[in-house]
Amino acid sequence: AIHIEPKSIRILTRGGHDWTHRFPAIAAAARDLGLTTAILDGEAVVLDEQGRSDFGALQHSLGGRGGKRISTESILYAFDLLYLDGHDLTRTELSLRRHLLEGLIPENADGALRLSEELQFDGEALLDYACHHGLEGVIAKHRDRPYRSGRLGDWLKIKCVQSESFMIVGYEQSATTRGGLGSLLLAGRKAHDWIYVGSVGTGFNRKEAEELRRTLDRLKTNKPVVPVKGKRLVFAQPTLIAEIEFRGWTNEGNLRHPSYKGLREVQDNAAVFNMTNAPSTAK
Repeated sequence: AIHIEPKSIRILTRGGHDWTHRFPAIAAAARDLGLTTAILDGEAVVLDEQGRSDFGALQHSLGGRGGKRISTESILYAFDLLYLDGHDLTRTELSLRRHLLEGLIPENADGALRLSEELQFDGEALLDYACHHGLEGVIAKHRDRPYRSGRLGDWLKIKCVQSESFMIVGYEQSATTRGGLGSLLLAGRKAHDWIYVGSVGTGFNRKEAEELRRTLDRLKTNKPVVPVKGKRLVFAQPTLIAEIEFRGWTNEGNLRHPSYKGLREVQDNAAVFNMTNAPSTAK
């Protein structure tokens, strides 16, 4: 959120951290609004060449997880107005807050502070359109509701989910999680080679984890098919194929937010995701 105060601008993360210094262009654009006091809710993004928000690019611009880099590429899409010139707007309905916000940021603004687009449209059709065009999903909101922090049913984030098959090429041991298996190492295929696409540590219960570990231990090999380094890694012959849901690709070529959905019954290498079909940044 952007907090505009008489003598300062503050950009706070969802966790309450002050990241004003990391988003100088957004702070400058907020200052240029010429407001005395205001709180704008929104999301900082970095856009790809097609104008889509790119989470991997945002992370890279900030120096990765734990990084401290200043992001010069980020812009903020404002979608709500919580406070304006001494007036608390959180108890007013969204339609009014949105109307006031539209009076502050031009609809066609193309700087570091922009207005998120609002569409009153058939939700299912809009989601289909978003997913078809490679977007992350849509946000649905009740226009007659006041502002309440947190996920309380006033709004929904509906994501597009991708699902593909990947080869399990090993696992990471764990002394504390399900059945001693922390995560599965995954690979896609490219011609006759295997390409590492990251690991998945969610989606399986303790019983499934124990069964996976026992099976992979029988397939253990000292010759990993992907060049992955790390502690407590156990490599396996490429035999088991897992169905994985995920939200996209990182710039490093790894799956973003993967979740294990089960093993494919047909052990067919042709079913494994072909990396030539991955986004160019993931190949």
